[in-house]
Amino acid sequence: MGEISTENKTFDKVDFQKTGFQKGEYENCKFSNCNFSDLDLSDTKFIDCDFRNCNLSMAKLVKTTFRDTKFIGCKMLGLLFDRCNEFGLSFSFENCILHYASFYKTKIRKTTFKSSELNEADFTECDLTSSDFDQCDLKNAKFENTIMEKADFRTSYNYSIDPVTNKLKKAKFSLPAVVGLLDRYDIEIDS
Repeated sequence: MGEISTENKTFDKVDFQKTGFQKGEYENCKFSNCNFSDLDLSDTKFIDCDFRNCNLSMAKLVKTTFRDTKFIGCKMLGLLFDRCNEFGLSFSFENCILHYASFYKTKIRKTTFKSSELNEADFTECDLTSSDFDQCDLKNAKFENTIMEKADFRTSYNYSIDPVTNKLKKAKFSLPAVVGLLDRYDIEIDS
Protein backbone atom coordinates (compact mmCIF):
# COMPACT_ATOMS: atom_id res chain seq x y z
CA MET A 1 0.00 0.00 0.00
CA GLY A 2 1.37 3.40 -0.97
CA GLU A 3 0.98 6.61 0.98
CA ILE A 4 -2.37 8.31 0.69
CA SER A 5 -3.75 11.78 1.23
CA THR A 6 -7.17 11.90 2.87
CA GLU A 7 -9.19 15.01 3.71
CA ASN A 8 -12.52 15.62 5.43
CA LYS A 9 -13.31 11.94 5.89
CA THR A 10 -15.05 10.25 8.81
CA PHE A 11 -13.99 6.78 9.95
CA ASP A 12 -16.55 5.16 12.26
CA LYS A 13 -16.07 1.87 14.12
CA VAL A 14 -13.16 0.79 11.94
CA ASP A 15 -10.88 -1.88 13.41
CA PHE A 16 -7.65 -1.00 11.63
CA GLN A 17 -6.04 -4.11 13.11
CA LYS A 18 -8.33 -6.13 10.86
CA THR A 19 -8.70 -3.85 7.84
CA GLY A 20 -5.11 -2.59 7.80
CA PHE A 21 -4.14 1.08 8.09
CA GLN A 22 -2.82 3.11 5.18
CA LYS A 23 -0.02 5.48 6.07
CA GLY A 24 -0.13 8.95 4.62
CA GLU A 25 -1.58 12.34 5.43
CA TYR A 26 -4.97 12.75 7.10
CA GLU A 27 -6.32 16.29 7.25
CA ASN A 28 -9.53 17.38 8.97
CA CYS A 29 -10.55 13.73 9.46
CA LYS A 30 -12.65 12.27 12.24
CA PHE A 31 -11.97 8.87 13.79
CA SER A 32 -14.77 7.57 16.02
CA ASN A 33 -14.70 4.27 17.95
CA CYS A 34 -11.75 3.05 15.89
CA ASN A 35 -9.07 0.57 16.93
CA PHE A 36 -5.44 1.56 16.27
CA SER A 37 -3.94 -0.50 19.11
CA ASP A 38 -0.48 -1.95 18.43
CA LEU A 39 -0.44 -0.45 14.90
CA ASP A 40 2.53 1.24 13.27
CA LEU A 41 1.46 4.86 12.71
CA SER A 42 5.02 5.98 12.00
CA ASP A 43 5.55 8.68 9.36
CA THR A 44 1.80 9.38 9.24
CA LYS A 45 0.48 12.95 9.44
CA PHE A 46 -2.67 13.85 11.36
CA ILE A 47 -3.56 17.52 10.87
CA ASP A 48 -6.71 19.04 12.42
CA CYS A 49 -8.01 15.54 13.18
CA ASP A 50 -10.38 14.36 15.93
CA PHE A 51 -10.09 11.00 17.63
CA ARG A 52 -13.15 10.06 19.72
CA ASN A 53 -13.46 6.91 21.81
CA CYS A 54 -10.58 5.28 19.94
CA ASN A 55 -8.03 2.78 21.22
CA LEU A 56 -4.49 3.82 20.28
CA SER A 57 -2.71 1.84 23.00
CA MET A 58 0.85 0.78 22.20
CA ALA A 59 0.72 2.24 18.67
CA LYS A 60 4.13 3.10 17.20
CA LEU A 61 4.59 6.85 16.72
CA VAL A 62 8.03 7.21 15.12
CA LYS A 63 8.03 10.55 13.23
CA THR A 64 4.23 10.67 13.44
CA THR A 65 2.85 14.19 13.01
CA PHE A 66 0.06 15.42 15.28
CA ARG A 67 -0.88 19.01 14.49
CA ASP A 68 -3.96 20.58 16.13
CA THR A 69 -5.28 17.10 16.91
CA LYS A 70 -7.93 16.37 19.55
CA PHE A 71 -8.22 13.15 21.51
CA ILE A 72 -11.51 12.69 23.38
CA GLY A 73 -12.40 9.60 25.40
CA CYS A 74 -9.45 7.67 23.99
CA LYS A 75 -7.48 4.80 25.49
CA MET A 76 -3.80 5.61 24.87
CA LEU A 77 -1.70 3.32 27.06
CA GLY A 78 2.07 3.38 26.66
CA LEU A 79 2.28 5.88 23.80
CA LEU A 80 5.73 7.34 23.17
CA PHE A 81 4.94 10.89 22.07
CA ASP A 82 8.64 11.69 22.40
CA ARG A 83 9.18 9.80 19.13
CA CYS A 84 6.70 11.97 17.21
CA ASN A 85 7.70 14.60 14.68
CA GLU A 86 8.39 17.53 16.99
CA PHE A 87 7.71 20.16 14.33
CA GLY A 88 4.33 21.74 15.10
CA LEU A 89 3.49 19.05 17.64
CA SER A 90 0.15 20.16 19.11
CA PHE A 91 -2.75 18.23 20.57
CA SER A 92 -5.29 18.21 23.38
CA PHE A 93 -6.67 15.40 25.52
CA GLU A 94 -10.08 15.11 27.19
CA ASN A 95 -11.34 12.11 29.18
CA CYS A 96 -8.37 10.05 27.98
CA ILE A 97 -6.41 7.28 29.65
CA LEU A 98 -2.73 8.02 29.07
CA HIS A 99 -1.11 5.64 31.55
CA TYR A 100 2.62 5.07 30.87
CA ALA A 101 2.68 7.69 28.09
CA SER A 102 6.03 9.37 27.45
CA PHE A 103 6.37 13.06 26.68
CA TYR A 104 10.14 12.98 27.36
CA LYS A 105 11.84 16.15 26.07
CA THR A 106 8.79 17.21 24.04
CA LYS A 107 7.94 20.88 23.64
CA ILE A 108 4.18 20.93 24.14
CA ARG A 109 3.40 24.40 25.43
CA LYS A 110 -0.24 25.39 25.97
CA THR A 111 -1.42 21.77 25.87
CA THR A 112 -4.76 20.98 27.48
CA PHE A 113 -5.17 17.80 29.48
CA LYS A 114 -8.77 17.62 30.74
CA SER A 115 -10.31 14.96 33.01
CA SER A 116 -7.60 12.51 31.96
CA GLU A 117 -5.62 9.80 33.72
CA LEU A 118 -1.87 10.26 33.36
CA ASN A 119 -0.68 7.58 35.79
CA GLU A 120 3.04 6.84 35.40
CA ALA A 121 3.28 9.33 32.49
CA ASP A 122 6.79 10.68 31.89
CA PHE A 123 7.17 14.46 31.55
CA THR A 124 10.95 14.48 32.13
CA GLU A 125 12.63 17.50 30.48
CA CYS A 126 9.31 18.41 28.84
CA ASP A 127 8.27 22.01 28.16
CA LEU A 128 4.74 22.36 29.55
CA THR A 129 4.72 26.16 29.70
CA SER A 130 1.16 27.49 30.04
CA SER A 131 -0.33 23.99 29.81
CA ASP A 132 -3.59 23.21 31.59
CA PHE A 133 -4.09 20.08 33.67
CA ASP A 134 -7.83 20.25 34.42
CA GLN A 135 -9.07 17.52 36.78
CA CYS A 136 -6.30 15.08 35.89
CA ASP A 137 -5.00 12.15 37.89
CA LEU A 138 -1.20 12.39 37.86
CA LYS A 139 -0.45 9.43 40.12
CA ASN A 140 3.25 8.52 39.84
CA ALA A 141 3.70 10.85 36.84
CA LYS A 142 7.36 11.78 36.49
CA PHE A 143 8.37 15.45 36.47
CA GLU A 144 12.11 16.02 36.36
CA ASN A 145 13.82 19.09 34.87
CA THR A 146 10.38 19.92 33.51
CA ILE A 147 9.38 23.45 32.54
CA MET A 148 5.95 24.09 34.06
CA GLU A 149 5.96 27.87 34.14
CA LYS A 150 2.41 29.29 34.09
CA ALA A 151 0.97 25.75 34.00
CA ASP A 152 -2.32 25.19 35.81
CA PHE A 153 -2.62 22.23 38.20
CA ARG A 154 -5.34 23.72 40.44
CA THR A 155 -7.92 20.97 39.87
CA SER A 156 -5.53 18.05 39.39
CA TYR A 157 -4.46 15.58 42.03
CA ASN A 158 -2.08 12.76 43.05
CA TYR A 159 0.94 14.60 41.64
CA SER A 160 4.38 14.69 43.18
CA ILE A 161 6.47 17.55 41.82
CA ASP A 162 9.86 18.56 43.16
CA PRO A 163 10.07 22.38 43.14
CA VAL A 164 13.87 22.16 43.25
CA THR A 165 14.36 20.17 40.03
CA ASN A 166 11.51 21.68 38.00
CA LYS A 167 10.73 25.20 36.78
CA LEU A 168 7.45 26.28 38.40
CA LYS A 169 7.45 30.07 38.10
CA LYS A 170 3.83 31.36 38.12
CA ALA A 171 2.44 27.80 38.00
CA LYS A 172 -0.97 27.46 39.69
CA PHE A 173 -1.80 24.95 42.41
CA SER A 174 -4.55 24.63 45.02
CA LEU A 175 -5.09 23.06 48.42
CA PRO A 176 -4.99 20.26 49.45
CA ALA A 177 -3.21 18.75 46.42
CA VAL A 178 -0.39 21.32 46.65
CA VAL A 179 1.20 19.17 49.37
CA GLY A 180 2.45 17.09 46.41
CA LEU A 181 5.17 19.74 46.11
CA LEU A 182 6.55 18.64 49.50
CA ASP A 183 6.81 14.88 48.86
CA ARG A 184 10.60 14.90 48.52
CA TYR A 185 10.95 16.11 52.10
CA ASP A 186 9.28 13.04 53.67
CA ILE A 187 7.38 15.13 56.18
CA GLU A 188 4.01 14.60 57.82
CA ILE A 189 1.32 17.24 57.32
CA ASP A 190 -1.80 17.35 59.49
CA SER A 191 -4.97 18.98 58.23
